[in-house]
Amino acid sequence: MSGWLLIIFLLLLGGLISTFGDLLGTKIGKARFSILKLRPRRTATLITIITGSLISASSLSLMILVNRQLRVGLFRLGDLQKQLQDSRQVLGPLKKEREQLEKKIQKKELELNKLEKDFIALRSGQVVISSGQSLIIYEINVDTVADLDVRIENMIKNANRLTQKIVIPNTRQPRNVLFIRRDHIEELKKLISQGGDWIINIKSVTNVLRGEQYVYAFPEVIPNKLITEKGEIISKIFLLEKDLSNKEVNNKISFLLASTLAEIKRRGSLINEINLRSDSVNELRDFLKKNSAIDLEIKAISLRNSKTAQPVIVDLKFESIKEVKLFKERKFLK
Repeated sequence: MSGWLLIIFLLLLGGLISTFGDLLGTKIGKARFSILKLRPRRTATLITIITGSLISASSLSLMILVNRQLRVGLFRLGDLQKQLQDSRQVLGPLKKEREQLEKKIQKKELELNKLEKDFIALRSGQVVISSGQSLIIYEINVDTVADLDVRIENMIKNANRLTQKIVIPNTRQPRNVLFIRRDHIEELKKLISQGGDWIINIKSVTNVLRGEQYVYAFPEVIPNKLITEKGEIISKIFLLEKDLSNKEVNNKISFLLASTLAEIKRRGSLINEINLRSDSVNELRDFLKKNSAIDLEIKAISLRNSKTAQPVIVDLKFESIKEVKLFKERKFLK
């Protein structure tokens, strides 16, 4: 039942009951009827009161009958209020968890946006410094250093100058773009002050785009030790008669240099490529032209003593393999 129909019905019902009560009170008054030993006037007043109560009761009953919300409000209001209070108590912690999750989501979205920007910049060639890239490698012998603090300060200045040239090359005025934590520098000084030869490797913390104003870095300190000795055989391969095409020879030499680089990296070297004596490959090719039916053992031999940050220069030495040794090597290779 709609609200307007309910109001009209209540008005009509109240009018009928009040008219009936008025007529009943009038007749009782004229008949001088008495209830509970009351005077006729008091009796008529009591009848009128009862009639008004009936109007209210009938109106309320009708509203309760046709209106579900009113029934719930009258008879279940206390329970609903208690449930609402309990729900609010449960909702409080959930609301806090939701806020924390929203903050985490926002943080992850920011990280994702940064990764997307870095990826786009990387694809467009704008990343000029990669995460973990060396900005400067510095050798220092504490036993021969007069003022360690001055040497380290000069090293950081040089690293800052080189970094500025990479990140903002169009700015000629010196600027402080390189940031290293003070406690990292203090730990560096404490470690190398023990004496001996050391390598200080200043490395970038994150990817850096061209034009950025700040580059965060950290110093890596490692002992400056001997990596290769002059005349040492670092690695070797076998070049068999069936592998003497230009493509196979190039592949074998590339594999030999890759193995040599992997070996010196394992020993602790910081270099990223092997320097090969310029005439080594030509001498090998000339030899193979004159000796096409031969099996060779090719060795990568160090031409100098090299320490941790020093370049490694190798020469290719090759010699024929005897039949018995060749048979064993072939069996081993299979």
